Amino acid sequence: MASHHTPHPRIAEREKYGPHVTKDESESINGRIAVVITNMVGTMWCAYVFAGIALISLPAAIQAGTSALISWIAQTFLQLVLLSVIMVGQKVAAAASDKQALQTYKDAEALLKLQDEVHRLIKINNEMTEQIRDLVVKKG
Repeated sequence: MASHHTPHPRIAEREKYGPHVTKDESESINGRIAVVITNMVGTMWCAYVFAGIALISLPAAIQAGTSALISWIAQTFLQLVLLSVIMVGQKVAAAASDKQALQTYKDAEALLKLQDEVHRLIKINNEMTEQIRDLVVKKG
């Protein structure tokens, strides 16, 4: 027994666009430039280079005294090095978030298709039930 079934349009829409991930956020020229700079600065190698640059001025900060040393730690070392380290952490978190979004997308996609199939089977069942009822009514 065949029954015409029209899948929900959201299924086709989801297949067309797929999951939304972090890389989809840089569509403008400014967004692309920001991503390139972030990818360059947001590496542990860049953090090591910044640490080396910051260490160049450490001897002068030590000679200048406690106040200058505290200022060097807060304004030079932490800002230079932690900037890159935090960016690396954000990239790792974004990658994990993208993986989670993709998994959620796939799960939702499977559920939508399963629900669509259930809907199709219920429609067939209803049609067959009507046919059985019609046959019983005609014979009775």
